[in-house]
Amino acid sequence: MGKRIVIALGGNALGNNLPEQMIAVKQTAKAIVDLIQEGHEVIIAHGNGPQVGMIQKAMTELTRSDPEKYIPCPLSVCVAMSQGYIGYDLQNALREELLDRGINKGVATVLTQVEVDPEDKAFQNPTKPIGAFMTKEEADKMVAERGYNVIEDAGRGYRRVVASPKPQSIIEIQSIRDMVAAGLVVVACGGGGIPVYKTEGHHLKGAAAVIDKDFASCVLAQQVEADTLIILTAVEKVAINFGKPDEKWLDELTPDQARQYIEEGHFAPGSMLPKVQAAVQFAESAPGRSALITLLEKAKDGVAGKTGTAIHQ
Repeated sequence: MGKRIVIALGGNALGNNLPEQMIAVKQTAKAIVDLIQEGHEVIIAHGNGPQVGMIQKAMTELTRSDPEKYIPCPLSVCVAMSQGYIGYDLQNALREELLDRGINKGVATVLTQVEVDPEDKAFQNPTKPIGAFMTKEEADKMVAERGYNVIEDAGRGYRRVVASPKPQSIIEIQSIRDMVAAGLVVVACGGGGIPVYKTEGHHLKGAAAVIDKDFASCVLAQQVEADTLIILTAVEKVAINFGKPDEKWLDELTPDQARQYIEEGHFAPGSMLPKVQAAVQFAESAPGRSALITLLEKAKDGVAGKTGTAIHQ
């Protein structure tokens, strides 16, 4: 009996630029279609770190070149652009791989908005650097004219920082559910989703923020009633005492064990920590649900219980 699986692709599955991405998605598609061939339903989410940074930088340079002609491009629009062009490469690679194996399945990318709470404390303490480096003079101008939050970044110049609020719900969730029910392979929540919040009436306003793709994937997995959330990363398993002589790779974790290791500081905040937190959140969201953290090329073996770190109650 096949499972309904949400896969959260890490940056290593997409490359760092356009040529790398074209190559990377071909290998990514092979690993995903392996699962589809096993009879599983697959919904795909992905990061967009290098891609949205590239778009933001290009838009900033364009504005600098002719500020009278070009107005600043909101971050939410840059996220939407990144969803479109990553989805374009991913769905084409998946379509090709499916047809090469004789599997007649449609693939679609959903431009996905994710609701955040405008009162989220993250908005009071923006910490996520984005965009191009600026001089002190340029940074002061951005603060004065646009109200940006900026930080000095390791002696390399000044950068804008934005909030990283927690995702609340997925606006296009019914469309995603309908596509999955119709047998499509769906790409959604790219880059954690376009962050929006509700204003008067039914209007949605884009937020100057970025959403962690692992937390967004967790919400997606819950809202499509997935059996398994697979978070793909650069290591085959989760480790405690990582990089130390007493390093230990973990085959399984209960939510309580994971929380204990989190409290002991075993997982790096910008790396493994959000993956473990999202995995725990999904595993506890309903009976019988489990999460898996592993390498892209090990996803099939991980679902079969042969490798990776499984998180379940």
